[in-house]
Amino acid sequence: MIDDLELAQRAALVGAEIGLRYFAHVRGLPQESKADGSVVTEADHTVEHEVRRVLLDARPEDAFLGEETGEHGRGRRCWILDGIDGTAVFVQGDRRWQTLIALEEDGRITVGVAVLPARGQVWWARRGAGAFVADFDGAVLGEARRLAVRDGREGLSGSGLGIVPPVESLPAARRDLIEGLASAARPREWEWAHAALLVAAGELDLAVQVGGKVWDYAPLSLIVEEAGGRFGGVGGEGHPVEGTALFSRSDDLHRAALALLL
Repeated sequence: MIDDLELAQRAALVGAEIGLRYFAHVRGLPQESKADGSVVTEADHTVEHEVRRVLLDARPEDAFLGEETGEHGRGRRCWILDGIDGTAVFVQGDRRWQTLIALEEDGRITVGVAVLPARGQVWWARRGAGAFVADFDGAVLGEARRLAVRDGREGLSGSGLGIVPPVESLPAARRDLIEGLASAARPREWEWAHAALLVAAGELDLAVQVGGKVWDYAPLSLIVEEAGGRFGGVGGEGHPVEGTALFSRSDDLHRAALALLL
């Protein structure tokens, strides 16, 4: 039996292959609007269904929570999945979309995987074992590279900040929420990967995500923490919850940034 991290990586690569097939013809892919106004496509449903199948075929006793397929079962172990995170950019042909997988055990995230299919990269972490990234070709992973947050000494004024979704796509009320932090730090474009991953890679100091859900945060929170950083909700939650959340390279920077979001 393969271990949980290997299973999550295998499932992520299955999802990547399917997602890329849709992405090759994304301009002609029909779109629908969900109740919250977000975009959903056949690709979202198909990727999530197949990744869920891989996970539950191997772990039939585990529970499951997916953005499109909802809850399946209950128990101390639960797989958390977003088949296509970033559907809004996916349908525009933007390569920053990803598939996110996490395993929660007894209320803690223990495994997190983020695959960027159009970039050919898999990012992952196991609690207590560090965070890594590797290129992939089909189902074959290349050499793993360890991730580490930047060892900066600057305060907020010198810190690079990624904002998710990009500011121009946020409604006015959500822009107001992050205005203080955006004014204090140095907002930067996250051009090739989710801003939280760039914190883990040492390319950004901070990332704030507005209006995210548990499946958006679960794997990314662990990857950033295992790279030496910090994750938390604006209400002080250390566990992924719905709402606005902050990823930081250090405890001091996290506290300073969080004070501007409260």
